[in-house]
Amino acid sequence: MFNFDEIVDRTKTPCEKWNKYKGADVIPAWVADMDFKSPPCVIEALQQRVAEGVFGYTDIDNETYDAIIAFLKHHYQWEIKKEWLVFTHGVVSSMNIACLTIEGQSVMTTTPIYPHFIKAPRHANKEVLAVRMKEENNRWVLDFEAMERAIKPTCSLFMLCNPYNPAGTVFTKAELEQLGAFCLKHNLTICSDEIHADLLLNSSAKHIPIVSLSADLEQKSITLMAPSKTFNIAGLQASFAVIPNAELRKNFKRVMGSMVGGINLLGITALKAAYLEGDAWLSELRLYLAENLKMVQAFVARNPKLKLLDQEATFLAWIDASALGVESPYEFFLNYGVGLSDGEPFGDKNFVRLNFGTQKSVLETILNRMQKAVDSVC
Repeated sequence: MFNFDEIVDRTKTPCEKWNKYKGADVIPAWVADMDFKSPPCVIEALQQRVAEGVFGYTDIDNETYDAIIAFLKHHYQWEIKKEWLVFTHGVVSSMNIACLTIEGQSVMTTTPIYPHFIKAPRHANKEVLAVRMKEENNRWVLDFEAMERAIKPTCSLFMLCNPYNPAGTVFTKAELEQLGAFCLKHNLTICSDEIHADLLLNSSAKHIPIVSLSADLEQKSITLMAPSKTFNIAGLQASFAVIPNAELRKNFKRVMGSMVGGINLLGITALKAAYLEGDAWLSELRLYLAENLKMVQAFVARNPKLKLLDQEATFLAWIDASALGVESPYEFFLNYGVGLSDGEPFGDKNFVRLNFGTQKSVLETILNRMQKAVDSVC
């Protein structure tokens, strides 16, 4: 029904992803947005809103609240209340707000991870207790023994990424229950970035918001979500936090109010349309991305000097290139015309992150260029 093979020339607009290498023969496969058009329902809703011609201060209507509540219940069997919702500019700003909201001198998270998990605590002048994930049964998983060794009495916040960026892990119920028990044992509030929750590519994986596991965790959690990655509307800054604890929510709003405003009117419009009418598009997107992932996996399988663990979600592949023996895998592939994400800001310079949220024809060209690069050192 939807044409994800359609090429969209993003160089005609000031696009962050494609402008990074403007004028060079480099295909960008880095920042986490996709090259597909957003769902028709979103485009049509925005066109109708723009046609009104007035862009003044805008309230969030009950239909928007209801759309979010219904979407979360339908997809995750998670029932939330309207008053739990706090609308924000984005997950990154929300992480920074959370680090300022929660008292304590240190914050625990894991690595390799999306760089803002490290930056946000540091912006709040807090120590980062970064615990490396481990490989187990060909998955990236939490290392609870290392977490126990690293925890300090000064720590009051655990920053979780689920599904995991960049490794693509979707944590199981058992893994989340163990993490929840760890956080309750050490009196840690959990700030959980679940922005990739809708992008599950493995049919056996199930996304479970950690906050939904118990009443105790419900009172100790800030859950960050958005339609931005799912429906490719990141530029509209449509995001929200779900905070059941009234006192925690009050403090979050207080800190937020001193720095940033809420969601803008076009963001509201897009969010509502996506959650109300975007399920059919999303179902087809997942199938398309799953096929793209198979292309990436096949490429890695053909090259013993590359490694990619099992991936259950996201359109981002975390590729171990350490066996290539090059100083910077990022620079190495860039020289062959592919602009990947450098692994160093994520926590390991021997990796690259490949964004495969693009048309199959583009991805095929990316992988062909990467193959030429690998062949040059093999």
